[in-house]
Formats: sequence, C-alpha cells, structure tokens
Amino acid sequence: MNIIEAAHIFFDYVQKDENDQIEEINEALSDLSISIEKGSFVCILGHNGSGKSTFAKLLNGLSLPKEGTVLISGMDTRDESRLLNIRKTCGMVFQNPDNQIIANVVEEDVAFGPENLGVPTEEIVRRVDDALKKVGMEAYRLNSPNRLSGGQKQRVAIAGVMAMKPECIVLDEPTAMLDPSGRRDVLRTVHELNKKEGITIVHITHYMEEAVDADRIIVMDDGRVVMDDEPRKIFSRVDELRNLSLSVPQITELAYELRQAGMPIPLGILTREELLQYIIPLMKRAERKGAGADA
Repeated sequence: MNIIEAAHIFFDYVQKDENDQIEEINEALSDLSISIEKGSFVCILGHNGSGKSTFAKLLNGLSLPKEGTVLISGMDTRDESRLLNIRKTCGMVFQNPDNQIIANVVEEDVAFGPENLGVPTEEIVRRVDDALKKVGMEAYRLNSPNRLSGGQKQRVAIAGVMAMKPECIVLDEPTAMLDPSGRRDVLRTVHELNKKEGITIVHITHYMEEAVDADRIIVMDDGRVVMDDEPRKIFSRVDELRNLSLSVPQITELAYELRQAGMPIPLGILTREELLQYIIPLMKRAERKGAGADA
C-alpha cells in the first residue's frame, strides 16, 4: 500500500517585478511521478536545484503543483478541506530546527502541534511524554531550547512532529547544519521510528552515507527521477552519479578505486566490514605468495 502517490507533477517558481509582472519562470519539477510505500524508509538524493526540496513541500500542501496530483493516504493536497488531515498524516522536519521551535520550554514546544489539532489535555500530556521518550529527550523536557545543541534541537523538532501522530515524516536535509555527532543522533532517531513505530520516512539529504541503510534511494535531476533502486544498486553506478554532480559513500569510493586498480572487488560495497571481507583474503593470499617466493 502506498502512502504517497505523486503523479505527473509540474511545478514552476515564478519571479515577478514590482508591478506584479512575470519576469522569469523556472521549472522545478517536470512530469515527476513518485510512489512511496507505507512503512518504508526512502532517501531522496540530488544536487542543489534538482527539485528534491520542492517535492518535499508538495507532500503536505505547503506548495501545490501547477499540474498533476499529489495524494497522501488517498487525500488530494489540492482539497483544502483535507489539508489538516494531510498535515496530521505527513509531518515535516526542516533543515534548521530554529525555524520550527517556537516555545521557551521543550515540553511546551512538543505540545504545540497537538494543541492546535484540538487534542484533549490528558492526551497531549501522554503524547508529549511518549514523543520525548522516543527521541531520547525526556531529561530535557523543562529546558529552554536555546540551551540545546543543534542535534538536540532537531530531535525536539522531530518530537513535535511525532506528538501529532503522523504516519509519515518528511525530513528535508535535517542534518545539514549539524556536526557528525548530531547527525548520528538524528539518524538513529529516525531509523528507530521507522523500525519500531512503522512510520514512513522520506529523508532528503546530500550526505551519501545517510542513504546507505535506506530501503530505497530515489535520485533526482532537473526535476525528474533519474534513478530509483536499492542503495547497493544505486551506489554501484559511480560514474553515472559523478555525472550528476553526486558522490558515493567514502567506503564505496575506496572500493571503486581499488577495483579500478585491478583488485577483484565487486561494485556497490557499502560498509567497512564488507570491504574488509574482500581485502583481507587478498592480503593473506599475497602474503602466502610472497613467502613461497622467498623459499
């Protein structure tokens, strides 16, 4: 069952002058069609300007397509009467958590979403407790968000979305402003939400390593899907990704260079452990040959 169905989407950014006359039209999405299965973890990759963030904004009605249809659990984002339910179903986490955090106390910020949905007070308290626990921030519930690290703020932002009980969370480059430790914390949190809670995750990122553990990777270029497959198959296409101004995970890059140098290493190596499984036997074999030659 698909929770997201985007069919033949077109979207333009229109620039107007001071007289409200159109100066320039930039096409951001062109005949884009993407379906995302409920409960899956999907990463969307693409260089700046590829259309991935524009697509994210279409998923809960922040923007509407010029042409085409976006359905969230069967609800059309063009239908204003369904917009509240769409945003309850599909929550958004943005790149800068400071743009999402509005309260002076962590627990009040997490409660803001369900309060605006008219959730009863007793249920809000339960949801706030549950959301903070799931993101590992219950010990900071009475803290000011201003005293938190970037990674902690992002986890609070995720908790605020969680408290609205979404079926899907769209994360638009949520780790772009974080240090490596903060990135690991946020990634661990969203993977746990996916695995333990069954929440669909749509993760937009430019960090290739963050896509390794996804169920599926979608690569965008010029507002279109140009690749759509599991991580191992996507990252086997090193030269094609380079032509799209994208890299691959560092371990994948190392394995690719070793293969290019003549070592019998397969394409699509994703982890250090995988690479060592091939390198160690080759090293041992070379050592045995060296010992035999000396003898």
